[in-house]
Amino acid sequence: MKKLILLISILSIMSGYTDAQLLTYKAPKGSTLSTDFTVSVRQKGQAWHPVAIYLANVANVPGTVSIIENTSFAYFDFKGEVEVAVTANKKSVKNIRVRPLSYGIAPKISGNTLTFNLTQPRNLSLEINGDIFHNLQLFANAIETYKPLQTDTNIIYYGPGIHQVGTLIVPSHKTVYIAGGAIVQGQFLINKVENVRILGHGILTQFGAPEGTINTLTAGSSKESRPIQSRNDELTINFSKNVEVDGPIILPHKYGVLIGQSHEVKINNIKSFSSEGNADGLDIFCSTDVTINNIFMRNADDCIAIYGHRWEFYGNTKDISVSNAILWADVAHPILMGTHGDPPHPDTLSNMRFNNIDILDQHENQLDYQGCMALNAGDANLINNIVFDNIRIEDIRKGQLFNLRVMYNHKYNTAPGHGVENIYFKNVSYKGTHANMSVIAGYDEQRLIKNITFENLIINGTVITDTMPDKPVFYKTGDMSNIFIGENVENVKFIPLQK
Repeated sequence: MKKLILLISILSIMSGYTDAQLLTYKAPKGSTLSTDFTVSVRQKGQAWHPVAIYLANVANVPGTVSIIENTSFAYFDFKGEVEVAVTANKKSVKNIRVRPLSYGIAPKISGNTLTFNLTQPRNLSLEINGDIFHNLQLFANAIETYKPLQTDTNIIYYGPGIHQVGTLIVPSHKTVYIAGGAIVQGQFLINKVENVRILGHGILTQFGAPEGTINTLTAGSSKESRPIQSRNDELTINFSKNVEVDGPIILPHKYGVLIGQSHEVKINNIKSFSSEGNADGLDIFCSTDVTINNIFMRNADDCIAIYGHRWEFYGNTKDISVSNAILWADVAHPILMGTHGDPPHPDTLSNMRFNNIDILDQHENQLDYQGCMALNAGDANLINNIVFDNIRIEDIRKGQLFNLRVMYNHKYNTAPGHGVENIYFKNVSYKGTHANMSVIAGYDEQRLIKNITFENLIINGTVITDTMPDKPVFYKTGDMSNIFIGENVENVKFIPLQK
């Protein structure tokens, strides 16, 4: 019996080594690369492999003027366990922080080199001596299971190298594949089509892309598929159904991904940087059944924004799921919902769930646009049945944790919102000292905030409840958590974790 157990153990170990894989990709000639770091990766006991390091732009807004900073990012694919070595080439390493902090990664430091192991895919920020701008974002992907056949006429294949495509109009029933080591300079338009996939771990960017070029030769699209109004966003999904985006790194001038009046959309494992104004990460208008999973968004405007009517999009927005996300808003909100709508035909934004999210930062100077989780009903829209579960907020630089308002922002609205109701926050935690006072406020007696529940809200280690022992009887519970609960608000509850 002991021999059998030993044999099974040996076979298990051998199987583990057999299954382990590692893929790195050379940077194409002409790439914009970073020299701030040197990165290598290896499987246990094997040779080191260099990892290409690219540059991206991010926004630093210490006052009212934005400064464009160069940050670094790198990526590789693996299965099993790998060791990562990162050397800082331009500064002495006094300390290192790896975020999200919830991962608990504590590298070993030897001189200016730090090492750590990974046993599962991770999207990380490595920050030397507290520098959050000239840091390294490291994207350790899972090995892809999809293997494209380049001769398949239903696949538009971009292999390693730089490809200038202009605006690629993607027709129905096509897969666009961006291989690791590929840089596609241009933008993709998925408009009035169905059954489209954008796959691969390469880079999709508008930087260096030829302007004004409509690429229909490869895609074979008709004029009818072109949008009524082009916003020059990186990846646009308009009036479409059954669309999947999985894997690419996105470097846009404007929105990274725009989803307008579309259905059955899946977004997985995208990584995005932006530095310009109006450069949201991922925006959803008047769409249903959208699933977003495993994303890293570092943006100079809202990371995720969910709206009703705007431009040519009409209808309610509902059945949205966001999970396993890392959000970093150098400007504006990590999560924003509401704002835009259709007062003559009011929209409802409902049935949405946000789960297992790390918010690394918010830095927003304008008080109207603060809130890591901002539910701002405007333009007669109603926000209803929203759940936030397992949300971890790190020590943001400048902003609020929560901003729930029925509002009339004259810059964007033509009418006040209808209401915000049935919102559930569970297992939300914040550890830090920089958050401003959060706000919960209705508009008037007909336009209310109501039925808001906080379950197991933890602020700097303290569980906030209506029955917490240190709360004076004449205090609102919001006073214990720096949350202003204003007029036209009904039924706000703070409760302990429920079994």
